[in-house]
Amino acid sequence: MPSTAATAPPRRPWTLRARRPPSPAGTPVRADPGPSTAASPRHPFGWLDGAARIRAAAGLSRRTAPRAADDGLLDLAGNDYLGLLRHPDVVGAAADAARAWGAGAGGSRLVSGDTDLHQELERELAAFYGTESALVFSSGYAANLAMVTALASRDGGDAPLLVCDRHNHASLIDATRLAKASGARVAVFDHADPDRAAEALAPARGRALVLSDAVFSVDGDLADAAALARTARRHGAALLLDDAHGLGVVGPGGRGTPTAAGLRGADDVVVSVTLSKSLGAQGGAVLGPRRVVRHLVETARTFVFDTGLAPASAGAALAALRVLVAEPGRAAAVRDRARRLSEGLRERGLDASRPDAAVVSVGAPSPEAAVAWRAACLAEGVRVGCFRPPSVPDGRSRLRLTARATLGDGDLDRVLAVVGSTRPPVPLRRESGAVR
Repeated sequence: MPSTAATAPPRRPWTLRARRPPSPAGTPVRADPGPSTAASPRHPFGWLDGAARIRAAAGLSRRTAPRAADDGLLDLAGNDYLGLLRHPDVVGAAADAARAWGAGAGGSRLVSGDTDLHQELERELAAFYGTESALVFSSGYAANLAMVTALASRDGGDAPLLVCDRHNHASLIDATRLAKASGARVAVFDHADPDRAAEALAPARGRALVLSDAVFSVDGDLADAAALARTARRHGAALLLDDAHGLGVVGPGGRGTPTAAGLRGADDVVVSVTLSKSLGAQGGAVLGPRRVVRHLVETARTFVFDTGLAPASAGAALAALRVLVAEPGRAAAVRDRARRLSEGLRERGLDASRPDAAVVSVGAPSPEAAVAWRAACLAEGVRVGCFRPPSVPDGRSRLRLTARATLGDGDLDRVLAVVGSTRPPVPLRRESGAVR
């Protein structure tokens, strides 16, 4: 079978441009240029209203929806995998940090925004993952931009080759685009296929980086990190893993995908994580060899030019990490809840993914059906996620449920009953079975 890899930018699964529906006469809908007369020029933002109508016609409008501090809903839409978001130790540590250091960091960490809390968090994250060093950022998105762009820079000589899984998270895709703009070459391989990654690496001369989510955020499937590492090593390449959904969930005691894959402490693997999911706080980090972290401190633009992570978030993440170390059973508990959700949904004839971590997706027939399904669940007191283009790599809408370690048997029964009873009135199961 010929390779699907090509030295071209990643196919854009998360494009912001919706497909234009035809008008009844067959003429494509066009963006409204806005008011214009001979005396007044066209308004520079007039096209936005037309673009909004195109998204609405495709079922892709989006709105923010603020939630109450305690709305009484059963929440399976957020990413509080371990149930630490409101843990008293975590909330108390955030309050203590804010009282000690103030509401924000006050500046870049290279200027005045660094604190003992940041460095203590970095040391304990590195110890948890078994790496030499760690560097904390203001978000997981910023951490991925830093990891990829700094390691793909021209400082190492010739522009490197970046070999990317087709279903990578938007932050890795955006980082790849930035690196390509600076001269890096890019090849994309079929989702979760190390053999295709090897084919993409075969013509590489000089530096190369393999980029992959460790746990893919839409369906919750796990990358074969061990196989990707073997492939990378055969070609002298480094492996960069985004373990945002693996920290606290995958591996013994939730110590992450590299530990589960036998890559703990590997000096040719760099890992990014987020502090906003299992740890219930905010921020991100890059973990790896000491010389990698030194390079990021000195060259990564989202570190050098960004205000440091708020001390309250650093304190909360540190407290949550310590709870996880003290209570490692939370990781196995969330995996168990995700498995039971998936099994129960499939028993009801729904097209549910088979999770390797905390995420379970359920296929929907259209964007409009997914939105209506989510609203019906909400009316029954259950909050679930709704993923539609451009947030899905395969263009297929679905509900997205996130398990939590603290869900009880009654909670699971209620979720299964609500999701099953509110399903759209069309068959959802494909001939191939589950989403994956």
